[in-house]
Amino acid sequence: MGDDVEAVRVTAWVRGRVQGVGFRWWTRSKALELGLIGAATNLDDGRVEVVAEGPREACERLLGHLRGGATPGRVDSVVERWSSSGGTFTGFVER
Repeated sequence: MGDDVEAVRVTAWVRGRVQGVGFRWWTRSKALELGLIGAATNLDDGRVEVVAEGPREACERLLGHLRGGATPGRVDSVVERWSSSGGTFTGFVER
C-alpha cells in the first residue's frame, strides 16, 4: 500500500500530431489537477516528452489521459518508462 503515496517518476514519449495544438498546455493542466510536478517538452522529432512525478496512481491516471483520445491534436502512441522520483521539479512547466 505504501507504493501509492511514495513519489515516482514516469517519462512518457507521445507520438502523433502533438506539437502546436495546445497539447503541452493541456497536459500541464491535467497534471496539475492530479497534483503532479514535472514538464512537457517538445522534441525535435515531433514528439512531446512528458515527465511527471508524484504518487504512482496519479501518474497512471495522467497516462490514461494521454491515451484517452480527448487530447488536443492526435496521439498515435505513448511509450512510458518508470523510475524513482528525481526531486528536481517544482510545479509543472511547458518547455
